Amino acid sequence: MSDPRDTHRDTPVDELPAPTVEPSPVSPGARPRVRVLHLYDRYLNIYADRGNMQVLRARGAWRGIDVEVQGLEPGERFEPGEHDLIYVGGGQDRDQQMIAERMSEDLGPAIKAAVEEGTALLAVCGGYQLLGSHYLDTTGVHQPGVGLFDLSTEAGEGRLIGNVAIEAELPAIGARAGRTATIAGFENHAGRTSLGTTARPLGKVLHGNGNDGASGFEGCRLHHAIGTYLHGPLLPRNPELADWLLAAALAHAHGIDAAELVDQADSVPPAIAALEARALQSSVSRAKAERG
Repeated sequence: MSDPRDTHRDTPVDELPAPTVEPSPVSPGARPRVRVLHLYDRYLNIYADRGNMQVLRARGAWRGIDVEVQGLEPGERFEPGEHDLIYVGGGQDRDQQMIAERMSEDLGPAIKAAVEEGTALLAVCGGYQLLGSHYLDTTGVHQPGVGLFDLSTEAGEGRLIGNVAIEAELPAIGARAGRTATIAGFENHAGRTSLGTTARPLGKVLHGNGNDGASGFEGCRLHHAIGTYLHGPLLPRNPELADWLLAAALAHAHGIDAAELVDQADSVPPAIAALEARALQSSVSRAKAERG
């Protein structure tokens, strides 16, 4: 069997155009600020999505960074460049069906333009599916996608459920070095997601199912946008990923050099750091045991 990393490995390195809104350098004595937009937060919120927002706020506060979170309701719109990080969570099937068309028609162009100009993005489970070309759900309903990621999803027989561990490449952001990270979470999805020829997976599956249970891939990444099936919630047990997203958001808000603020002003309480490490290791161990 061929190594799943052979497919998509020649995808070009990201080259981000200049932001639509000029970043504002951090003034001496001022606190850096990151603006987060939580799309349809009253509907796409069943996988501890608010917990992910709390993690971003806390990890920012420990570094002297203000993280402001704003929700967005169906029918509302936003302009590319207004926010530094966009979050899309997962929802119940009925809510996802309702949101799919609204997101595609109302927000599709803005989401794609925002990511192309450097806005960071995290989409989890149903939110991940809705950022592809379409999702054919378990009832045969065709849910239109935004088309940000070159992927499509169709419901399969049975659900893919269990703990997952992947190896992901988180690229450099300015002078902040890239890194190889083990990311872990829980998956529970009927969708089988197929990556297109231009898509780059978030990572290689170490233990678990991933996008489809067969390809060896999990998630997708485009520039500073990440889509994944991993939740549980995702960010509390994966601080390296949370910090990468914060670094990307800081770069968008204050210029590429601001990405290093995540590391230079690191004051995460030692007890919290130790708890995060134990949570990640526990998740990886459970994923390995389930596949054993």
